Amino acid sequence: MPKNAPYKNNIILHILWIGLLTGTLDGLAAMILNYKIHPAIIFKFIASAVFGKAAFKGGAEMVIAGVVFHYLIAILFTNAFYLLYPFFKRILKNVYLIALLYGTTAWLIMNLVVIPITQKAFPVIKAQVILMGIAILFICLGLPIALIANRHLKEGKFNIPFR
Repeated sequence: MPKNAPYKNNIILHILWIGLLTGTLDGLAAMILNYKIHPAIIFKFIASAVFGKAAFKGGAEMVIAGVVFHYLIAILFTNAFYLLYPFFKRILKNVYLIALLYGTTAWLIMNLVVIPITQKAFPVIKAQVILMGIAILFICLGLPIALIANRHLKEGKFNIPFR
C-alpha cells in the first residue's frame, strides 16, 4: 500500500477511529468503576438523557440507544479536541498538559452542562468524585487524543488553518 494512500491522511477517519477508541475506553472505565451496576443500566442512564424515565423501562433498544449516544458524545469531543490540538500545542507545548486540559474540559462540560440539562439534576460535587472523573477522562479521552494528534501533527497529517 503506498504511503500517500488517501485514507492515511483522512482527518475524518482519524477522528472517527480515535472517537471509537476513546468511547470504548471511557465505556469500559464506567463499567469497571460501577461494577455493582449492570452495564445495561449504565447505558440506559445515557439513553434517559433523550428518552427520560422510559429508558429504564425499555429493553435492548434503550441499551443500544445509550451505546450510540455514548459513542456519539465521544466522537464529538474527539472532533473538537483533535482539531484544536495544533492551537493548544503552540500555546502549551506539553502534550500531557493538553491531555489534562482536555479531560478537565470534558468533565466540566458533561457534569456542569450536559447532565444538569438532560437529567434535570446537578451532579455530586465532592473533591474525590471530581478528581476521579477528571482522572478517568484524562486517561480515556485526553491522553489518546493528545498523543495521537501530536503524532499526526509531527507527521504532517493536519491540514487545518490554526497550525
